[in-house]
Amino acid sequence: MPQQPDEIWDAIRGELRRDTPDFKFHIWLEPLELAAIHERTVYVRAPDHIRTSVAERYLPLLRRAAAAGFDPNALVEVVGEDWEPPADARPEVAPEARRGDRLNPKYTFDQFVIGAGNRFAHAASLAAAELPGHSYNPLFLHGSPGIGKTHLLHAIGNYVERFGSGLEVRYATIEEFTSEFVEAIRQNATAGFKQRFRGADVVLIDDVQFLAGRDRTREEFFHTFNSLLEGGRQLVMTSDRAPEDIPGLEERLIERFRSGLVVELELPELTVRTAILAKRAWLDGVDVDLEVLVEIAHRVTTSVRALEGALIRVVAYASMLGEPATPELARHVLRRLQVDESPDARSINEILEATAQEFGLELKDLTGLSKRREVTRARHVAMYLADQLTTHTPGEIGRAFGQRDRTSVTYALKQVDASVHKDQLVRNSVNNLRRRLAQPS
Repeated sequence: MPQQPDEIWDAIRGELRRDTPDFKFHIWLEPLELAAIHERTVYVRAPDHIRTSVAERYLPLLRRAAAAGFDPNALVEVVGEDWEPPADARPEVAPEARRGDRLNPKYTFDQFVIGAGNRFAHAASLAAAELPGHSYNPLFLHGSPGIGKTHLLHAIGNYVERFGSGLEVRYATIEEFTSEFVEAIRQNATAGFKQRFRGADVVLIDDVQFLAGRDRTREEFFHTFNSLLEGGRQLVMTSDRAPEDIPGLEERLIERFRSGLVVELELPELTVRTAILAKRAWLDGVDVDLEVLVEIAHRVTTSVRALEGALIRVVAYASMLGEPATPELARHVLRRLQVDESPDARSINEILEATAQEFGLELKDLTGLSKRREVTRARHVAMYLADQLTTHTPGEIGRAFGQRDRTSVTYALKQVDASVHKDQLVRNSVNNLRRRLAQPS
């Protein structure tokens, strides 16, 4: 039975996450924090705006989770934000005390929806999980935020923990790796830090693009990388960009990252987005009509994370109104929350402004007569996005881009459509702009 407050709370949250649909966990349970533990009572702090609802709806669930994760006879009390713990209570969880090797039990291979854009990444991840240290080592997964990299990383860890016959798994984001390393230096305990990472059988590192600008962390990670591979241990990393596109990353690390298998995950198409939502609804026990899922999938296109978040919002809104979720309600919710990414959700002028910022140009460059290569490429990308994100015809788009004719726009669309599949720079620019345009104005 765990004795430290952070371990107790981790265990309780794990039970809650396993027993609660995602949309309910996200709205009612994720905001909760451990306030204190006094004898067998767990005091849980809830934000004032949901405290009463949590106490009324979820106290039995909290008690069951505390009984499973702490003490069979545990009690739970939901307290407010200004509550003060008893003098002899065990203190609340300090953020820096949380362990970085926790895996999300819901991120498994079974729950991952496979499509054309992620099939290879899924197969490579499964192979690495089945034969750690032998298949695709190191494995480097990259792609836009929120399209399944972290899911696959956790799936590898969960698979190894379940079927790996006692193999040790270590998961951390690069932020957590850095924080632990800095703390180890401060406490003169680097030997223990090195053993935690270099001694694990499978090491999973998320968001390695944040190595940029951290010289000492990069140096330590370089030696950790070498130690793991020399010892035949499995290393899997994720990033929002390919190794050679990570700024400030020296050549020796780029070479090592590319020494194994580098796989890109691409944005899922409409049918896959719909399947992702259908699976999410089924796993969470949420009864939603297919028409609603198609409506959400049509309107949210930039990431799986945004897609599932949209489903949570629509279902939660319908639940609070006491009404069934409908396509009309979904449209209303997504527009109201400014997460609608469907055609006409952004104007051509907004696309022009965002493209100018992305490429470091003036707005007049995109609508003017300049034929400089960088200007032409930016102009073509903007036309491509205008075609995808609005309902304007090529002729209307051409007129908005300095009275250009329909033929010029059609040519630009073909050029960018081909480049997106073979030119990393163009693909990154298009994805960056999609994310930028998906944000509230």
